[in-house]
Amino acid sequence: MKKILFILFVTLSSILVQAQEDLIWHTDMAKASELSMKEKKPLMLFFTGSDWCGWCIRLQNEVFKKDEFTKWAKENVILVELDYPRRTPQDQSIKQQNQQMQQIFQVRGYPTIWLVNPEKTDDGKVNLSALGSTGYVAGGPEKWLEGANSIIKK
Repeated sequence: MKKILFILFVTLSSILVQAQEDLIWHTDMAKASELSMKEKKPLMLFFTGSDWCGWCIRLQNEVFKKDEFTKWAKENVILVELDYPRRTPQDQSIKQQNQQMQQIFQVRGYPTIWLVNPEKTDDGKVNLSALGSTGYVAGGPEKWLEGANSIIKK
């Protein structure tokens, strides 16, 4: 009986881990924008302090690591993590890109989430058309997704 329970536990754990691993959080804005335009899905820009921001960690645990969010994200958005860590080393080009994005969207606190549509201009540059923003929302994935859906459907 113990062996059956153990096997069941291991199987369920691996399924849950697999579901979360299926989400791809891009860090390169150029690549994410290309993918967004190709798949005709908005970008979800997650401005976070991954190794120090308590509310960011809480949002990840309460919403982003839940099956409801995983399913929604795969169907509706291209995920982009714009991280501002204090202790974790970060590539200089990513650091510069993230600082530029922080200035463009005037992010003053974390977590901040912007939903945007990238659009290619005639000269080949990419403009980001803002749909709206949100942050931490109490109430789990259902409440958070309700707000995100209202931004996307505007």
